[in-house]
Amino acid sequence: MSERTTDATGPLAPDDGRDWATDAYVRHRSLLFTVAYEILGSAADAEDVLQETWLRWVGVDAATVRDHRAYLVRIATRQALSRLRTLARRKETYVGPWLPEPLLTAPDVAEDVELADSVSTAMLLVLETLTPTERAVFVLRDVFDLEYAEIAEAVDKTPAAVRQIAHRARAHVAARRPRGPVSPDETRRALAAFQQAVETGDLRNLIALLAPDVVALGDGGGVREAAPQPLRGAQEVGRVLSEGLPRFAGRADVEAVEVNGRAGLVIRVDGVIEGVVTIRIDDGLITGIYNVRNPEKLSRVERETAMRR
Repeated sequence: MSERTTDATGPLAPDDGRDWATDAYVRHRSLLFTVAYEILGSAADAEDVLQETWLRWVGVDAATVRDHRAYLVRIATRQALSRLRTLARRKETYVGPWLPEPLLTAPDVAEDVELADSVSTAMLLVLETLTPTERAVFVLRDVFDLEYAEIAEAVDKTPAAVRQIAHRARAHVAARRPRGPVSPDETRRALAAFQQAVETGDLRNLIALLAPDVVALGDGGGVREAAPQPLRGAQEVGRVLSEGLPRFAGRADVEAVEVNGRAGLVIRVDGVIEGVVTIRIDDGLITGIYNVRNPEKLSRVERETAMRR
């Protein structure tokens, strides 16, 4: 098992003489990272957003800022929306399915049910179907409970327009999110079946849990082997899993962890991470399997990432 560390406080390592700007930035950094990550689905890009946010924040006149949190969120949101356009261009040339960058999260994230739901792989994939502005508005309103006037300043819209966008985004998400509440026990049971399949090559329990409409996505980024297109249906997904998972039997070290606020698995072979697996459960069955194998997206499962609302 790999040794874990916790993220540093940010691009600046303040000392005891830090000024008001640094104090405010450090206090809200985890919040700002979470906002940027939910808008982007990429921790690396979220960190870049935080760097840009800091550079703009230190140039602000303290006398003009009444609410540090709201002002910082506004800067971070604008930077995230700008970077989202760059990220969209990268996705156009990405090899195979694109999945959000998985994060190893602390138990307190899972305890905040709304936060855990909002950063789960399944929800981030739903957010991918929104327009950039809809995504930002939904995140700021439904996850972070910002006032419409505050959101309007962040996305350069009127409060009335933001209300309409929020309503449209909420309806879009409701139609695509998991169909009902998922108990942690259901998720753990499904992941235990997946772990058994990897460690022993026995897929009977896993196959029995596949929903007829299950979809499996593998993100290899063109660097590691992964299906070039989503796999759909229990028959196709079961066939591919039956062909691929037995090769890990007796070789893999599978660790149960908290990934993006939900239970997940880190699969290692000879100490090297082969993949990070998360799932979606609907009505007690697995409807989504998400396996991130791209090495460029796996550094954040070696240390916990602080997230909060």
